[in-house]
Amino acid sequence: MTDEVVLDVWLNDYPVVPLFLSETRSLAEEFGRTHPGVRVEVRGIDHLRLPEEVARAAAGGKPPAIVQSFYTSTRLAGDLRAADGSPLFTSVEKAIAGRDEILDVPVRLDDLVTAARDYYTLGDEGLFALPPLTSTTLLYANTTLLEAAGLSEVPTTWAGITAACEAVAALEGGPAHGITWPNHGWMFQQAVAQQGGLLASPGNGRSERAAAVELDSPAVLSFVRWWRELHAAGHYLYTGLRSAGDDTYPAWERNYRAFAGQQVAFVLSTSVEADRMVQAGRDGGFRVEAVPMPRPEAVPYAGNVIGGDSLWLTAGLEPAAQDAALAFLLTFLTPENSAARHKTSGFIPVTRSAHALLEKEGWFEENPHHQVALDQLDAGDRSLASRGALLGDFVSVQDAMTAAMHDVLVSGADPAVRFARATAEAQDLLDDYNAHCLGLVPGPRGPHRFRVG
Repeated sequence: MTDEVVLDVWLNDYPVVPLFLSETRSLAEEFGRTHPGVRVEVRGIDHLRLPEEVARAAAGGKPPAIVQSFYTSTRLAGDLRAADGSPLFTSVEKAIAGRDEILDVPVRLDDLVTAARDYYTLGDEGLFALPPLTSTTLLYANTTLLEAAGLSEVPTTWAGITAACEAVAALEGGPAHGITWPNHGWMFQQAVAQQGGLLASPGNGRSERAAAVELDSPAVLSFVRWWRELHAAGHYLYTGLRSAGDDTYPAWERNYRAFAGQQVAFVLSTSVEADRMVQAGRDGGFRVEAVPMPRPEAVPYAGNVIGGDSLWLTAGLEPAAQDAALAFLLTFLTPENSAARHKTSGFIPVTRSAHALLEKEGWFEENPHHQVALDQLDAGDRSLASRGALLGDFVSVQDAMTAAMHDVLVSGADPAVRFARATAEAQDLLDDYNAHCLGLVPGPRGPHRFRVG
C-alpha cells in the first residue's frame, strides 16, 4: 500500500468491563506493526450511546469502518442506513468472497462455535457480523449446602430445582431462600428457547422481519408460572426490576452477592461470571459447581441462546480499506487471540481451534466451570428457537416482559392476563419501530431507540 489506510473502529465502552476495549487497542497496535500502511484507530463510546453516535456519523457520511454491537441490537444494526439510504453494514462473509486469507490473515469462519455463527447468520447473506464475545446462561450451585441438605447432584430440571430448594429450606440454620436470578429479559429468552418456543413471528424474525411478538405464549407462561410458584413458596429471592439495557455487571450484582453470602444455594447468571462465582466459594469456604441452565422436563430441549457482542463491517469502503478491515476482524479469530480473550474476559473461546489450544494446555481440566457453557451451546438443535429472536426495539420489548413479571411476583397479577397486556404493549413498540426502521435517526423516544440491550 502506498497510501496509509486508516480504520476507525468504534467499540462499546462498558464501565466495568474495560478489558475488551484495552485489548482491542493492543491488538490494533500489533496489527499496525505487522501490516505497514494500515493504522487502526480504536474509539470507545458509552454503550448506551454508541448506536445513536453511529447513526449520526452515517447520516453525515463519515461512519467508522467497524462497529461493535450488542447481540440484541442485531436487528437495529441491520437496519441502520448510510447517507444515501443504502444499508450501512455489509455481510462479512460476502465481503470475504470465498478467500482463504486476507492480507496474510487466515479466514476461519467455519471454525466459529456453531451457536455464535448461527446467531449472526442472516438469510442468504451468510455470516453478517463477526462475534468475538459470546456467552450463555448457567446455573451456579453451592454444593456444600446441597450436600448438607442430602443432595449428591446438582439438579438439571425445573422440578429438580424445586425439590432441591425444599430440601435446602429444611436445613437448620440454612438460607432463607433457595435460588435467585435477575428479572431480566435474557432469562425469558433462554427459557423460551429451551422449550423450542419463539418470541416473535414469523420465524423469530429470522426468516423475515419480525411483525408480531409472542410474550404470552405457552413457553413464556410455563416459565412464568414455575417462577411464580418458587417465589410464592419462599424459594426464590427477588432482587428487583431490571432494564434490559442494563447489561453491565452492576445489574447482576445483587444476585451475585446473595450467592456469595450464602443467602441462596443457587444462582442463574451469565457464563462470563464463572470465575467470579467459583472464587466466591473459595473466599466463603464453600464449593461451587457450574452446570447447564435447568429446563422443563416435559418438553424436548431445543437449546440456549447466546449473549455477547459482534463486530460489523461498514459497506462501501474502498477495496484496500475493506481488505484491511476484514484482516483486522479475522485477527480476533486466531487461536491465540481467541484463547487469550477467553482467559481475561470469561467469554467462551469463540473458535474450535482456540478451544483445542486451551484443552491442550490443560485449561479446562483446571477450570471445568469454563467447559460448561460450550457444552450447553453445543447441545442446541440449531432450530429458529435456539438461534434466538431478532426484532426491533428489543430492549423495550424485554422491558415489557420484566415489568409484567414484577407485577406477577409483587402484586399477584394473573400471568396470562398480565402477559397478554405485555404482548399488546410490546406489539405497539415493534409496530412503531418497523414503521421507522429505514434511515434510522433519533426517534420519538430519543436515545432509547438506539440503546443497546
